Amino acid sequence: MAGGADVQVRAGDEDDLADLTRIYNHYVAETPITFDTRVFTAEERRPWLLSHPVDGPHRLLVARTAGTRDVLGYATSSPMHARPAYLTSVEVSVYTAPGRARAGVGTALYEALFAALEKEDVHRAYASIALPNAASERLHTRFGFRHVGTYHEVGRKFGRFWDVARYEKAIGA
Repeated sequence: MAGGADVQVRAGDEDDLADLTRIYNHYVAETPITFDTRVFTAEERRPWLLSHPVDGPHRLLVARTAGTRDVLGYATSSPMHARPAYLTSVEVSVYTAPGRARAGVGTALYEALFAALEKEDVHRAYASIALPNAASERLHTRFGFRHVGTYHEVGRKFGRFWDVARYEKAIGA
């Protein structure tokens, strides 16, 4: 377990699927943070959940209120690309439940995720941040990410085009 006195972080499992889907669907329907444009059922999200085993470089971590089943957020490390030469690079993301931003949930999740990734054969972590998103930029910078470029007007959602900043972080020695 990681996190503060009120937050516990652990590997996500199938019991979390409904809550994880609800959190993600909030960002799909209400924000440009993800470029998915339609909400999902929990069953549609099951393959995503199963693609993040308990160990290895591609993880799903869930934050909960200590002693409850209340999901506060989640973080993932996923394949950067399918091609074999990318195996030591991961794409990371963190989502907090509505109303839980700036409550330390993202920090607790990333502390646990990066501690786990340090033990894996991972060389770099990358994050994509739809702009504007000052809170996400601050979080990633605090964890040692540096801005390496911006894709301009790369995604269209809610009738407008959005830029995406790319951030990079070295993992391990």
